[in-house]
Amino acid sequence: MAEAKTKAAPKAAEKKAAAKKTPAKAKKASAKKKPAAKTKASTKGKTRARPKAIDTGRNALLAGLGVYGKAYDQALEQFANLQEQVDEAQTRLTERRKQAEDLYKSLIKRGTAVEKEALKALADLELDSLADRSKLEAQMKKAKSRFDDLKTKFGKAA
Repeated sequence: MAEAKTKAAPKAAEKKAAAKKTPAKAKKASAKKKPAAKTKASTKGKTRARPKAIDTGRNALLAGLGVYGKAYDQALEQFANLQEQVDEAQTRLTERRKQAEDLYKSLIKRGTAVEKEALKALADLELDSLADRSKLEAQMKKAKSRFDDLKTKFGKAA
């Protein structure tokens, strides 16, 4: 019902505009009736072309809005994908940091054990006795005497 009223209003306005134009043209072409008939046909064509032009313009606008909408949707989709990749990378980074921290703690534990073993080995070496020349000479005299004893034993046996 509302559509009929809106369509009727533009048609009535078009008819009034056509009626106003027709008498002015009719005065000029009063002698020739055939051109007047062409004028009526051309005004009817103009009134029919206007709704098509409006529809075409509106469709062009809607197509532009559609392009914008599609571009917006694609941008949102790409942003969502990018956010998903960032979240995955963040998760992997957190896991790797935890693994690195665990490895670091285990290396510290192993280093402590190696240090204890090294300290025991150093204590067993008796570096103090090796550094003291008098103790070293006493050990050398002791070794020479044993060597001489062995020499005399084997010398008698040969």
